[in-house]
Amino acid sequence: MSEWTEYKLGDIAKFQTGKLNSNAAVKNGKFPFFTCSPETYRIDDYAFDQKAILLAGNNAEGNFNIKYYEGKFNAYQRTYVISPACEEINILYLFYALQLCLHKFKQLSQGTSTKFLTAKILNAFTIQVPSKFVQKKIACIIKALDDKIENNRRVNENLEQQAQALFKSWFVDFEPFKDGEFVESELGMIPKTIETKYVSDIPHILETGRRPKGGVGELTSGIPSVGAEHVKGMGKYDFSKTKYIPEEYAATLKAGKVKGYELLIYKDGGKPGYFIPNFSIFGEGYPFDECYLNEHVFKLDFDNRGYNIFCYFYFQTDHVMTYLNAQGGKAAIPGINKQDIENILTYSPESEQVKKFGTFAEPLFKKILYNCKESQMLATIRDTLLPKLMSGELRVPDTDLINEMLDKGIR
Repeated sequence: MSEWTEYKLGDIAKFQTGKLNSNAAVKNGKFPFFTCSPETYRIDDYAFDQKAILLAGNNAEGNFNIKYYEGKFNAYQRTYVISPACEEINILYLFYALQLCLHKFKQLSQGTSTKFLTAKILNAFTIQVPSKFVQKKIACIIKALDDKIENNRRVNENLEQQAQALFKSWFVDFEPFKDGEFVESELGMIPKTIETKYVSDIPHILETGRRPKGGVGELTSGIPSVGAEHVKGMGKYDFSKTKYIPEEYAATLKAGKVKGYELLIYKDGGKPGYFIPNFSIFGEGYPFDECYLNEHVFKLDFDNRGYNIFCYFYFQTDHVMTYLNAQGGKAAIPGINKQDIENILTYSPESEQVKKFGTFAEPLFKKILYNCKESQMLATIRDTLLPKLMSGELRVPDTDLINEMLDKGIR
């Protein structure tokens, strides 16, 4: 095993911070703007043009976000922009090493409303570092997994955009019907050949699940229980927030089991007077082979995968979102009920164009879910390998693939 040396971070890395307040973000800026949030915002100008590690705390609990980025960007005033201070340090290795230390940063952080790390704390923080050659090999292995996960994310984004574009063309802009007859309806002027129906008039299942009285406590195993925080769009499940219910309790549940391809709807939660529903679809073993919903998520199933997918897009149209915003914002605890869902006027699943859309979109969503499942597996492999490689417990293999990747530019 190669020799590992302990270094103070201040001896091997340079630290800068951004200069801007978080409200400097704009909707359609040219450059990424890294803040304390896990999300990446945009801004119209940049202050940095480099390879960098971005590190920042994002809440009172001391949870930290870390990202690696190459190119032009800007940063919030409490975001650290970190780069190697000497040639002996590989920046990707440093990124992965710091990624493993987020729980330690949480323990060392200061502040109340937002936790942060002082420059003094970071400078004194120590990490173990092998030779640069071993650093590069470790970075190659982990980056290969990260690249595949990122490629799956981009493919999924493209597939969903394809389905979204077709939905908009057919059911918002009505391109296939432009030469046909239009009629007045509660939805405005629509093609005469598309029939409308209320959700209540279409055979369906609409239900929530539940959790045991008193909650699920600190259970770390059992059957996954999906809450509203996990209904954030396709493929956006946060496994770090998974809660569980006992297997024996799950066996007693008569409702709320996810079978796959149902439309999942964010049911309640948020600030008083403000309700923004979100939607998702699970399936193909993603995020779990078996899981149940809690009482804060609706499952809407028309027993028709293509039509469930159609409704995933239809429920995000301005007409439905405005209606759900208004209904959900009325309650003291913002949220919607079954009647709100069943009162939605939609296009009938018997309409020919709706059927064609489902036939087109279903294989795209199947591929999205397969990619999500694969990325989940790759992330598990990565998260298992990373600490073992970083500690030297696993010897880095000499393979043609790693050598080829090194030749291509892991510097």
